[in-house]
Amino acid sequence: MSIKEQINKDKLPHHLAIIMDGNGRWAKQQGLIRAIGHENGTKAVRQTVEASAELGIKNLTLYAFSTENWNRPKLEVQTLMKLLVKSLKKEIKTLQDNGIKLNAIGCLHDLPKKAHTELLDVIDKTKNNNNMTLTLALSYGSREEIVNVIKELSVKVKNNIISSESIDESIINKHLYTQNLPDVDLLIRTSGEQRISNFLLWQIAYAELYFTDILWPDFKKENLYEAIINYQNRERRFGKTSEQLT
Repeated sequence: MSIKEQINKDKLPHHLAIIMDGNGRWAKQQGLIRAIGHENGTKAVRQTVEASAELGIKNLTLYAFSTENWNRPKLEVQTLMKLLVKSLKKEIKTLQDNGIKLNAIGCLHDLPKKAHTELLDVIDKTKNNNNMTLTLALSYGSREEIVNVIKELSVKVKNNIISSESIDESIINKHLYTQNLPDVDLLIRTSGEQRISNFLLWQIAYAELYFTDILWPDFKKENLYEAIINYQNRERRFGKTSEQLT
């Protein structure tokens, strides 16, 4: 039995999120510039998206560019933005063929005009696809997202649109970038780092965390399958005891 055949299709995560880490270190190990690492990282993205769609995962969110990443060297940022545009143009056929709807979260207005325009174009062209939603977190920071929610709710309370007493988890969910997505069930981070890095802090409240030493450009379909099997072998309690679950 292959590793893929060991996956229980009835216990797939409804929402899989991935922190794609290690492009720069991969390039350094190969004696290459960081830009080559990022370019090879796009191959891992394609494999992961296709494998997720084949399995039947409905929601996949990739941490593509954080708000902190703007502090990287200017040339590297420019390279990443060019890669974004190139990848969007190149992968639209893959998205359409697999029925994948593209979504994006973050401060998208901070993106260069060309990247922003291309992103919105692909989002529009794939909006009617319903096999899977692929969300790119771009210029994204979870703390900033939560601060924006607080500001928006404060204005609504001040203008008597809602009352402070009515604010609960569901209200907050409706004001997040991810308002149309379920909470994350499984969060994967590559490259051996074991931290969240300001990614979907609210949405991963009950997520299972899976860390692997594999650098992102080397992340293959089989590695994704291993992570999902590991997830399926865990007991998800949501605060309950084992006895309560049975």
